[in-house]
Amino acid sequence: MDFKLPPEAEAYRARYRDFVRNHVLPYDTTPESFDEHENIRPELLALLRAKAKEEGLWAPQMPRSRGGQGLGVVGMAACYEELNYSLFGPVAVNCAAPDDGNMMLLEKVGTPEQKEKWLQPIVEGSVRSAFAMTEPHPGAGSDPAMMRTTATRRGDRWLVHGRKWFITGAEEAAHFILVAKTSDDARKGLTAFLFHRDDPGWRILRRIPIMGPEEHGGHCELEFDALEIPDENRLLGVGDGLKVTQIRLGTARLTHCMRWLGLARRSLDIAADYCAERESQGRRLAERETVQVKLGHCAMQVEIGRLLVMKAAALLDKGDFARKEVSMAKVQVADTLHLCADTAIQLCGARGYSTDTPLEWIYRYARQARLVDGATEVHQQVLARHYLEQRGDFWRWT
Repeated sequence: MDFKLPPEAEAYRARYRDFVRNHVLPYDTTPESFDEHENIRPELLALLRAKAKEEGLWAPQMPRSRGGQGLGVVGMAACYEELNYSLFGPVAVNCAAPDDGNMMLLEKVGTPEQKEKWLQPIVEGSVRSAFAMTEPHPGAGSDPAMMRTTATRRGDRWLVHGRKWFITGAEEAAHFILVAKTSDDARKGLTAFLFHRDDPGWRILRRIPIMGPEEHGGHCELEFDALEIPDENRLLGVGDGLKVTQIRLGTARLTHCMRWLGLARRSLDIAADYCAERESQGRRLAERETVQVKLGHCAMQVEIGRLLVMKAAALLDKGDFARKEVSMAKVQVADTLHLCADTAIQLCGARGYSTDTPLEWIYRYARQARLVDGATEVHQQVLARHYLEQRGDFWRWT
């Protein structure tokens, strides 16, 4: 087995590494760089995005025909990890959630007309987007079949009623992908639609306060009261909403993992730098066995996560759904990010708990990793189902 990156992917990885360290990294250690929601200020982001476009690093996941770099999933894995070594690397080159997953979905399933109208402005960075699926109890969460938001057909239009919440990026989004219930069929009862923020019949009820720092546009609760959507803005067929959801979340779950590995590595590097300098009772912390055990264990968990991500990425590049592999990567990397941030804070002591380093930011951000795009327990159930069906073949080489 050859674990080397393809030459083009390795060249891009090195370029993204240099871009992050030379242009992006200084911003996440400067308090003045942050907006009120603990993300990069818009005017500074605009400067970084212009630089990324200038250097030919814009939208690594999109085809070159759309102004992207045309990377496959393996190349994305290597580059996204480098990008999220900084807090702001992914958003600086337009591969941050939720736009990242929405762009990949629209590129895969949109009609030519839908791509031109709804996708291309997101790719260019002129608008942001959101994916509206999750609902308040007793509506859909990890189980889309519990969907309560409805879309009722009236001629060539659909009328939407219901509520969504924790919709990432909604406050700044212009283009929305909405999943709603269109029938009682267990498998074909959901349909996906596109709508614009200026369309009447819906509103943002609130921007939900959360524990950690926020993506641009926050996490919002939405209410729909007869939002009208023309049938031409339907994604795929009537009843294909679950399929749309699966297509989007499959790769998007893995891209989360790619980015989280970058944050995990950043956390360990901050701790390792501190331990190499800090002395206690005549010895540097890095020379103490207890510190070495912690760092060694974290480094190993990062490598396990990288291997799982790359295996899933390679399968996705070959056209496989890689459901089992993506679930394994999601569980492992979400746990690893939290472990690395927590360990780094412990090793840095009060300095790690303060805002003098990005560690406390990463720690609060990391807690969501075990919840978003399917809670850890849901993915463990998926893995158990695969194991019980496959038994010994669960670990097959091909």
